[in-house]
Order: sequence, then C-alpha cells, then structure tokens
Amino acid sequence: MNWLKKLLPRRRALPPEQRAKDLIAAIDAGGLPLNAALVNDIARKLGLEVSPRARMDETIPRIRMALKRLESHR
Repeated sequence: MNWLKKLLPRRRALPPEQRAKDLIAAIDAGGLPLNAALVNDIARKLGLEVSPRARMDETIPRIRMALKRLESHR
C-alpha cells in the first residue's frame, strides 16, 4: 500500500475562505450543492454560527456576506 501512496500526489486541504469561494463560484455557474452538511461546515469554518438543521438557502447568503466582509478588510 505504501507504493500506491508514493504514486498519488498529496492534496492539501484548502483554507475555509477558498472553499467558500469555490462553493459560491460553483453556485453562480449554475450548480447546486447536494450536501447541506458540507455547506454548513464551510460556514462554521468561516466563523458563522450555523444550526445543524440550517437550510442551505439560508446559509449560502450568509457565506456570501462573510466573504464580502473578509474581502473588505483587505
């Protein structure tokens, strides 16, 4: 199994801000997120308080606002 790990490139985890940008870009391109838990996890890692039962249509606008706030502080 070690030989297989050596052949495959290692993937680094993306920072939360990049994951959020990728999510919003995919949505803007017409995609629909299928996993609410993933969307909520991204929101939490951006520092938002999100209920485990939060709906995506409530969480996605909050992620957009968080990204705008992060960009305005730069």
